[in-house]
Amino acid sequence: MDRDGTINEEDGYVHKIEDLRFTPGAQEAIGLARESGYLVVVISNQAGVARGYYTEEDVRRFQDHMQDELKKAGTKVDGFYYCPHHPDSGQGKYLVVCECRKPKPGMLIQASKDIGIDLSRSFMIGDHLNDIKAGHNAGCRTALVRTGYGKEQQAKLGELDFKVDLVTDTLLDAVRAILSRKAG
Repeated sequence: MDRDGTINEEDGYVHKIEDLRFTPGAQEAIGLARESGYLVVVISNQAGVARGYYTEEDVRRFQDHMQDELKKAGTKVDGFYYCPHHPDSGQGKYLVVCECRKPKPGMLIQASKDIGIDLSRSFMIGDHLNDIKAGHNAGCRTALVRTGYGKEQQAKLGELDFKVDLVTDTLLDAVRAILSRKAG
C-alpha cells in the first residue's frame, strides 16, 4: 500500500507525527487485510528527504508513530519501505536515479525478498499512477483509490498501457473488493 494519500491524508510533505491523520477506514482496512491472511506493506516515495525538507529519521519516526497508532487499533503494518531519492530535485547523496522510486518496482521487489511475498498474488493499492505503475511493473494486481490524488489521477488512467484491476473510493473499499474476489 502507498502511504500518503492512501493510508494517511495527503497534505504536502507529511512527516510530523502530529500531522498523522488516517484516511477514512484505513485502520479498519489494514486490520481486515491482515485478518484475511494478507501481509500489509507500506511502499512510499519520500522526496521530501531528497529535497531537504526533512530527514530519514523523520520518516522512521513517522512510521513508528503510525505503527503505534495502528497497534492501538488492534492491527499493524508488516513492513515499511521508502525511497528517499529524487532524480532531479535531490540534494547530495539523494540526487540519484534509483531503482526504488515508484513507478520503478524496487521497493516491492525488496519487500518480496525480505518478507517472502508472492507479488503475483499481491495488490499494490495507491492514489497515484506511479503507485499503479510500480505495482504493475512488479507483477502485482493494482487498485487506485480516490483519496489523496486519486480523483485527479483517475482521469489519467487512459494513459496507461495496461488495465487497472480496481478503482474504489477508499482503501477500505479496495480491501473489501479484493477480499470479495478472493472469496468468489
